[in-house]
Amino acid sequence: MNKEIVSRKIFLKNIVMGLTAASFLPEILLAKEITNENYTMANNNSYTLKNVLLETGFKYDNQHITSTETALYTIDIADGKIANIYRNQPEKDCIDAKGLLMLPSFRDMHIHLDKTIYADKWQAVNRKGGGIKGMIALEQQIIPELLKNSTYKAEKLIELLQANGSSFARSHVNIEPTSKLDSLKHLERALEHKKDSFDAELVIFPQHGLYYTDSLPYMKEAAKMNIDFIGGLDPTSVDGALEKTMDTTIQLALDNNKGIDIHLHETGESGLKTIEYLIAKVNENPTLKGKTFVSHSFVLGKLDNYQLENIAIQLANAQIGIISTVPIGKLIMPIPTLMNHGVHVMTGNDSIVDHWNTMGTGSVLQKANLAAQLYNQVSEFELSRLLKLATAGPIPLDDLGNQQWPKIGDKADIVLIDASCSAEAVSRISPIRSLIHQGNIIY
Repeated sequence: MNKEIVSRKIFLKNIVMGLTAASFLPEILLAKEITNENYTMANNNSYTLKNVLLETGFKYDNQHITSTETALYTIDIADGKIANIYRNQPEKDCIDAKGLLMLPSFRDMHIHLDKTIYADKWQAVNRKGGGIKGMIALEQQIIPELLKNSTYKAEKLIELLQANGSSFARSHVNIEPTSKLDSLKHLERALEHKKDSFDAELVIFPQHGLYYTDSLPYMKEAAKMNIDFIGGLDPTSVDGALEKTMDTTIQLALDNNKGIDIHLHETGESGLKTIEYLIAKVNENPTLKGKTFVSHSFVLGKLDNYQLENIAIQLANAQIGIISTVPIGKLIMPIPTLMNHGVHVMTGNDSIVDHWNTMGTGSVLQKANLAAQLYNQVSEFELSRLLKLATAGPIPLDDLGNQQWPKIGDKADIVLIDASCSAEAVSRISPIRSLIHQGNIIY
C-alpha cells in the first residue's frame, strides 16, 4: 500500500485492531518510538517535528472520493502553538515523527473522572437490581470508600486518556447528599496536578436525583464554583417531575451563567418530551444556545424517520448538541442523521472500570471506529467526517477536501497515528490486549 495515500475507510476500520498512536503531550513527547536520541528540547513547549504526515486533500475516481492524499512536512512548535509548516526537511536535526499521521488531539466529552475504580483493586459490576434507583442506593453505600483515594484514581484515569491521545475531557462530577461537594473538590485537586498537560470542563451532576434526594442545596452551592455546566438526570423516571426538575436545572444555568448538559436515558414518551421541553426553553432563553447538550439521548434511537428528521432540525436550530457514547446492542443511535442536519454530535467513554461499567477503553478514537462499523454503508467522505467524534470538532479537511488544519497559530494539541496497514504496525500489538480492550496501543 502506498503510504502517501491513506484510505479513511481502512484507517477507521483498523483502529479497533490497535494501530500505534502517540499522544504528543509535552510530558510524553519524547516517546521512544519517535525520538531522535541526539536531540534535546530546550523546553516542553518549543520543538520541531520532521517526517510528519498531513492530509492535503481527497483523492477522486470519477468524482467519487476513494481515499485521502497526504504529504510529509516539517513543523515548528513554539510556546505551545504551531509556528511554521513547511515541506519536509528529513535531514533536519529534530524529533522524527517517522511518517505518522498528525491529527488534532482528541477530546473525551462525557466521562466521570470523579468515581472510578481504575488503578484500584479490580471489581466486576455488581448491580443488585432496582434500575437507576437501585444504583443510587448502591452509590450511597460505596461513595464514602471511593472518595478516600479518588484524587489519585482520577489522576491515573487522566493518564489513561492522555495515553489514548486525549488532552481534554468534559467530566460529570457527583453533587448529592452523600458526596456533598467532596467529589468535586477531590477532582479539582487532580486536575490542578495535571493542568500543564490536560484541560477539562466540569459538569455538576445530581446523580442521585435533584429532588429524589435533597441535592438542590449542594447544586446551588456548586453552581457558584469554578464549574462549566449544570447537569441533570432523567427528570421523569428519577424525580417524577419533568417540568419542575428541568425548570430548576435551566434556572441554575441562567442564574450562574453556565451551560447545561443533562443525562437522558429514557427511551419512551418521557424522553421525547424532555428533549422537546428543553428545546422550547432554550429558544425562550437564547443565551443557552450553543451551551446546551443532552448526553445519551437514547430516545433518538427509537424514533421513526419522520420524528427523527423533525427533532434533528429543531435541535440544530436551537444549537443543542448531543453527546453519545455510541452504544451497541439493539439500540443504534442515528448519529449520521443528526450530523447531516447540523447537530453538533460528540462522544465520550462515560464509564471506565467503575461500578456502572468496566468495559471503557479510554479511547474516543475507538468510539469513532465503532460508529464507523455501525454505519458501514456510508461513503469514504462520510467516514472521514466521523473523525469529528474523536476530536469534538476540528478535522484536517473540510467538506470540499480543502486543508483546514493545522494552521499557523493553532494550539499544538496534536496526536500522531500510525494509519498504515502494514504487518509491522499490526504485529506490535499484543493480541490479548487488543481483543479485550479493542483500543489503541500507545508508545
